[in-house]
Amino acid sequence: MSMYRQLWLAIVASMLLALGGSLLASLLSARGYLASQLSIKNTDNATALALSLSQGNPDAVMADLVVASLFDSGHYELIRINDPAGKAITERVSDAKDAGAPASFIRVLPIAATPGQAQISDGWKQFGTVTLVSHSRFAYGALWKSAYEMVFALTVAGVVGGLLGSMVLGRIRKPLDTVIEQAKAITQRRFVTVAEPQVPELQQLAIAMNATVGRLKSMFEEEASRLEVVRQEANFDPLTGLANRSHFMARLRQCIDAEDSVGGSLVLVRLANLADINRRLGRAATDDFLKAAGAVIAACADGVPSGSGARLNGADFAVLLPARRASFAVGQDLLQQLVRVSAPFVDGQACAWLGVGQFAHGEDLGALLARVDLALATAEAGHADGVREALQEEADEMPRTAEQWSVMILRALEHGWVRLISFPVVNAEGGLSHRECPLRLMFDEKGEWLPAGRFLPVAERLKLTPALDLAAVQLGLKELRAEPLLGGLAINLSASSLLDPQFGPRLLALIDAHKDVAGRLWLEVSEAGALQHLSAFKVLCTELKGQGCRVGLEHYGDHFSQIGLLHELGFDYLKVDASFVRGVDTNAGNAAFLKGLCSIAHNIGLQVLAEGVATSAELTALVGLGFDGATGPGVHERVGG
Repeated sequence: MSMYRQLWLAIVASMLLALGGSLLASLLSARGYLASQLSIKNTDNATALALSLSQGNPDAVMADLVVASLFDSGHYELIRINDPAGKAITERVSDAKDAGAPASFIRVLPIAATPGQAQISDGWKQFGTVTLVSHSRFAYGALWKSAYEMVFALTVAGVVGGLLGSMVLGRIRKPLDTVIEQAKAITQRRFVTVAEPQVPELQQLAIAMNATVGRLKSMFEEEASRLEVVRQEANFDPLTGLANRSHFMARLRQCIDAEDSVGGSLVLVRLANLADINRRLGRAATDDFLKAAGAVIAACADGVPSGSGARLNGADFAVLLPARRASFAVGQDLLQQLVRVSAPFVDGQACAWLGVGQFAHGEDLGALLARVDLALATAEAGHADGVREALQEEADEMPRTAEQWSVMILRALEHGWVRLISFPVVNAEGGLSHRECPLRLMFDEKGEWLPAGRFLPVAERLKLTPALDLAAVQLGLKELRAEPLLGGLAINLSASSLLDPQFGPRLLALIDAHKDVAGRLWLEVSEAGALQHLSAFKVLCTELKGQGCRVGLEHYGDHFSQIGLLHELGFDYLKVDASFVRGVDTNAGNAAFLKGLCSIAHNIGLQVLAEGVATSAELTALVGLGFDGATGPGVHERVGG
């Protein structure tokens, strides 16, 4: 039983005892008073009757007449006159049925009045003794009326007292519930503070809880800040702040190989005459030139979601733009910006050459680099500032217009030309943890099954991702029901779906219809999308956790510096981006960062998974760093695991 209910029952019991005691005491007091008054009345009336008879010459006939006359008034239960020998001279006894109150009431509270007695004289002789008992129905009537009125009054007092008690308990309960929710939030890995209540005892509790949360957040943020430094040192050029070569190449490989890859553009940049600038202007000026060029390249990369700029070596830079864009136009604009910032350093000479090229999902990395590097070499051969594009043939016959895409996607959904493909996610022991199941669709019943990267960007622009995500979840729930021994199944949700007001209710209704398997459903959103729509993602986490689902972030790591924003979300796991995982067995800096990340995540109850693991050596290193599981081309499910 809850404390609130116990307090309420205690208040009710106390009020009932108090009101019942008051009622009983009042009734007993009233009964005593009425009994005393009846006794006095009996004595007075008996005396008056004896005196009246004594003034005459009493005899049996006169006594009977007087008693009969008096008894007929209806105020008496008994009038009896006995002679000195005790023999009754006359007697009247009432047989009235009206008792003035319910019989049960009379049995519980009987009024015991003393009969009145007096001597009747006949001169100097005793004629007899009169015994008189007044009728008690009037006393019982008065007592019953008093009881009724007191019950009514006490009931009103009880209701008022109950309302006041409810108000007091409500005043106590509200801040108490707030503190309880804060404690629950901590267990759910959400570090929240609450306003201090006015109730002194609860105020002290809230202060203590807020202090605990503050210490946890402070420790969390200090460790996160330390790890952010490690991440920067391991993956970024200290002079320009751009990604270093190893990190950029891992990002590029992930952008090509990822299931949701949409392709994109690669720009290789070579600054001209760097040695000459160093000779003429000195090391400091050269560093300023590199910083200025790096800022331009960073701005170019930041203009595209998930874009990345890098310094590959002394004079060579690169830009990754994960989207199909007019790469030549991008290169032209970038060159203009480089010419502008390099003017104080190059003394009228060439400042940069650029090679640009587009790539598609699944393209060979070596072939891409060779193709774009050839374009760069061609630009450099021209000596003057220039951009050259590595052309790419478009071999597929995909829809071209938004209308065509919309028709094809909706038709695929209507005909059920959608399916999930499965990739194993193994635990640290090598056994199957769950399966990662991205969505694929085709545009006709004999067509090619397309990866998400081919249709998802267009679907986002057309606001069709909610329908695709719901279709994927529905397929996943059916698969979970068909495979009761499967530990879990992970579905990717598009961040843009979170903004659809109908998506959340439809998703919850779908999961609610499959409650028996909802506990094995893993739902994940990209780190960038979750941070972009933080409030919507928080609501989704709360609702899905209520259904028993597991919620996580995928492609995690690029925005590690914003980890403090994740305190209050309450999700279950992180899936670290492949760009931090690739080559971790030989990259001591990334290994240190990932080990610290695992430590932080585990301290707040999060699982840490790795995506894009390419080799068994990487998998072994990740397990040693504390990872709970992994997926990728180098991960294979252990039979019987």
